[in-house]
Amino acid sequence: MEKDLSCYQEEAKAAAGNGSGSEGPETQLDDFVGANLDYNEEEEEQKYFRRKRLGVVKNVLAASLAGTLTYGIYLGLLQMQLILHYDETYREVKYSNIQLEDIDRKVLMGINVTPVAALLYTPILIRFFGTKWAMFLAVGVYALFVSSNYWERYFTLVPSAVAIGVAIVPLWASMGNYITRMAQKYYEYVNYKEEHVQEQRQAPRGACNAYIIVFQSIFYGCFHLSFVCAQMPMLFFLNNYLYQLNHTLFGVKHCGTLSHGTLSGFNKTVLQSLPRSVSLIIVESILMAGAFLSMLLVLLLCGSAYRPTEEIDMRSIGWGNIFQLPFKHMRDYRLRHLFPFFIYSGFEVLFVCTGFSLNYGVCALGLEKLAYLLAAYGSSASACSSLALCTLRLRRHVPLLAGALVHAALLVTLFCWAPEPRDEEQAPLLYAIAVLWGTGSALNKTGISILLGMLYESKERQDFVFTIYHWWQALAIFAVYLWSELPMKAKLSILLLTLAAGVGAYLWLERKLGQRVPYRLPRIPRPRHKPHGYRYLEENDSDEPGSEGDEEDKDSDQPEPTSREELQKDEEEQRG
Repeated sequence: MEKDLSCYQEEAKAAAGNGSGSEGPETQLDDFVGANLDYNEEEEEQKYFRRKRLGVVKNVLAASLAGTLTYGIYLGLLQMQLILHYDETYREVKYSNIQLEDIDRKVLMGINVTPVAALLYTPILIRFFGTKWAMFLAVGVYALFVSSNYWERYFTLVPSAVAIGVAIVPLWASMGNYITRMAQKYYEYVNYKEEHVQEQRQAPRGACNAYIIVFQSIFYGCFHLSFVCAQMPMLFFLNNYLYQLNHTLFGVKHCGTLSHGTLSGFNKTVLQSLPRSVSLIIVESILMAGAFLSMLLVLLLCGSAYRPTEEIDMRSIGWGNIFQLPFKHMRDYRLRHLFPFFIYSGFEVLFVCTGFSLNYGVCALGLEKLAYLLAAYGSSASACSSLALCTLRLRRHVPLLAGALVHAALLVTLFCWAPEPRDEEQAPLLYAIAVLWGTGSALNKTGISILLGMLYESKERQDFVFTIYHWWQALAIFAVYLWSELPMKAKLSILLLTLAAGVGAYLWLERKLGQRVPYRLPRIPRPRHKPHGYRYLEENDSDEPGSEGDEEDKDSDQPEPTSREELQKDEEEQRG
């Protein structure tokens, strides 16, 4: 047996020696695992980050289209249902046993009143679910609102309207935060060789500004198309059932600046024939399909805004701190000086959809022209959002002040003008005002978002800042809901005074920044969780075990000093 084994071993060695020839086993191993001579590391790295940049662009476009679909479907459905429910014949024939007018009032109350409490829960919601999933959840709530209109009852419409009110501020705060984060990620992928990017440190001040300007302009260019999408149900469906202006406006005596409330004297019957239930179901099903598409866009095409480790760090500062930080950020004079502009931003968008479109447009041209008027506004706002790109070459305050100047001129014009009822010859002037108002709205909203992205570059603060912005907008929309019965002159006066206050406060803000007045920022505590895993082995990690006992974390609301270098950079940016 031993002889056989030795024979086998000798034969195996001889076969190995003959098979290898001039190449030994070490040479074969080098050929198998050795470096590929055709592999270019730098070229592959460039391809990788090129794919990353394309992914960021895909995220921005998907989020923008999802926001456009969501808001357009919501506005279109709400507008169609309010017109149908306003008609007395429709209510009596289809819903004689329920009070649709009372339900509609409660629906509007739920949509407008609930966001008043949004500052208490929005940051917690965004940090608990993450920015992307907060967007997805909010878009799903809008889809729920669309589905509730299949069965129009109190217990379906009112709860879904309250849910919409709860989701409004989280949706737009997470959208604003998401677009700003995508601009910062794009900068990282462009400058991946920089030392601060490789070490995952914050970029130099103002480095991401160009990308913030471009991405916010793209987002608002898409978002304002939602006002055009919202008119599709009226243009292709409801306009076929409406009476002409001589019937609907028969009792209207005053328009424009002489009007009072919401178009007093408007006929109680606006439908010359009732739409069939099957036709309504088809329209609502198309809108429901659009709502599902917007959910899929967020779910499948939008990537995460932060790395998983960053998400963990942002949550682990403590839910009590997350709750308090929006209120503490209001101590910063930069935000306080922007409050009037935030309020005016909410005033103007709802005024153009209600006050101007009804008391000026519908009063002169009839209800059948409402869709064309709002479509002109949305198209103009979408096209003029690109004007914010001038911030790349001009000073950052140019878009805001230009939009304010356009709106101020229009407000003075509207204050002095009372169009004649049922006079279609005034259509060119009304459409011109709608187009110019869209220009001012585009510059206003895009300029504010760009300014917030420039002033607050820390990724740990952006969700708080955009929450504050959209919460003030929601308060303004609530105020417009309350003043619906005021005379038109009073509404225009409030708008003009708020705009003047916004411009004055913003110019004061730029002056203080030019004088290098230090601003106060609340200190964000370091993450407080147990160190587990390989990521905590880094030397300069924010979660190292020794950081839990730091005294500076205990005093989380101490002001963060502003260095002279930052103020100098602010002044340089202001000078262009």
